[in-house]
Amino acid sequence: MGENSLGFRNEGGEPAAQVYKDALLVERLRQGQDEAFEELLRTYEDPVYNLVYRLLNQPVDAPDVVQEIFVKVYRNLGHFQGKSTLKTWIYRIAVNEAYNHRRWFSRHKKNEVGISASDENHPGLADVLPDRCRSPFDLTADHETRALIEEALLKINPVFRSAVVLRDIEDMNYDEIAEVLQISLGTVKSRIMRGREALRVELEAMLKPAQAFGWSTQTVTGQS
Repeated sequence: MGENSLGFRNEGGEPAAQVYKDALLVERLRQGQDEAFEELLRTYEDPVYNLVYRLLNQPVDAPDVVQEIFVKVYRNLGHFQGKSTLKTWIYRIAVNEAYNHRRWFSRHKKNEVGISASDENHPGLADVLPDRCRSPFDLTADHETRALIEEALLKINPVFRSAVVLRDIEDMNYDEIAEVLQISLGTVKSRIMRGREALRVELEAMLKPAQAFGWSTQTVTGQS
């Protein structure tokens, strides 16, 4: 276990260079440097957006949730001690905020917001949503396959969905997922296994009408 000059300890086995880079960025953020916050957004806004988009039952709410996440990141910088990477810490806040939003929505059932513009003076969400960077998941799956998986993800238990998204889409390792979700390594593996099975069941149900064209869950998920 090592400790850098800024007092951040490397307890999670992360590369020393990353730990030190995180520590420097956090220190600059605590000093109120505008450039530091811009760097934080450049580095993490798109990954956090992609994560939150897939965790919400109402993906259209992702921009608002992401904004709240970064407000909480900024307000809670004093609690970041460098025992994990900054990415892991931010993802933990993101997962918790997505969970809180789902819970709130289930109780309030707010009205849907239109995606298309109602008139030229009131643009819809399709006109104002930023163009996000494509994730590795987006680059390796064609449009039809990705749409099926995204739809199936929304139908499985959110507890399992979080684990599957972090592992199979965000490509985080088991230790990082355990840190983000604050659960044991065994529970991580169990949730991923059960989530993948639930996803397979949903995909099979969705693909039944397309089986005449030779599609299968193996084709959609890339399994052989």
